Amino acid sequence: QVQLVESGGGLVQAGGSLRLSCAASGRTFSRYAMGWFRQAPGKEREFVAAISWSGGSTFYADSVKGRFTMSRDNAKNTVYLQMNSLKPEDTAVYYCAGRAYSGSYYLLQEYEYDYWGQGIQVTVSS
Repeated sequence: QVQLVESGGGLVQAGGSLRLSCAASGRTFSRYAMGWFRQAPGKEREFVAAISWSGGSTFYADSVKGRFTMSRDNAKNTVYLQMNSLKPEDTAVYYCAGRAYSGSYYLLQEYEYDYWGQGIQVTVSS
């Protein structure tokens, strides 16, 4: 069983930056593929970014490519989402997700993930 806890959200002005963290419990975190998803008010949850267990492969939604960077520190059982040049449309609840997966690549679909954090609010004001 893995527990995921997000932190680092909050209110920021457009153009600003935030870094989200997702701390995971469990000794096998280093073999977990991880992802970030978000859900804006009145919308379905959508994919944001994903990273392989080694950190060697990452993938981003077109809407955040070039602005967001996902990384991980397996020694600290933590993944990060650095969000730069934030826009009001980035306002959402952001969720961290994980799954035991030792393949070389990332996972892009919600149904591929077994564990989810409780979510954290990110609000970008115009």
